[in-house]
Amino acid sequence: MADLPTREDALALVHEYTENENLRKHMYAVEAAMRAYARKFGEDEELWGVTGLVHDFDYERFPNDALSPTEEHPSSGVAILRERGWPDEILHAVMAHAEHTGIAPETLMARTLRAVDELTGFVIACSLVRPSGISDLKSKSVKKKLKDRSFAAAVNRDEIREYTEVIGQDLTEHIDFVIEAMRGIADTLELEGNA
Repeated sequence: MADLPTREDALALVHEYTENENLRKHMYAVEAAMRAYARKFGEDEELWGVTGLVHDFDYERFPNDALSPTEEHPSSGVAILRERGWPDEILHAVMAHAEHTGIAPETLMARTLRAVDELTGFVIACSLVRPSGISDLKSKSVKKKLKDRSFAAAVNRDEIREYTEVIGQDLTEHIDFVIEAMRGIADTLELEGNA
């Protein structure tokens, strides 16, 4: 395997390619969830963390509204990572996190990225409509909002459910686990609320 890029390398890429603060926060949230799952599964926390951090770094510059499997996001980002010598394991997970690439997530890391990607965005949305932010958010509230298709309508609920099962987790526990991971960086995510 190629040398593992550091978190500083990953952060530099995110800052170079992404101006949008909300998109950056999404990547920080995915990183936190990936690190927590790496610890839970006994995997390499740095590898999983940097993968979560860079998975959408090219999204702002190469948005891919046409959902091309080979152009723009995430293909453009993966090409940049490949040029910089990033490990194949990371390239695979980043390509496989977007369904439109047609690349199946073959590793536990890639499958976990699919399981947390949409969910972290949904948890952020749920936290933003609560005065107390993420501080006391529970899976019960998140599951209730998941049933409301008009709330955070862009979030792919089927992907959350499917990949929660694929990684062998119970949906309630998965949601609580991801909330807890994100709570650890609530200040960075600006989700502390006004309570």
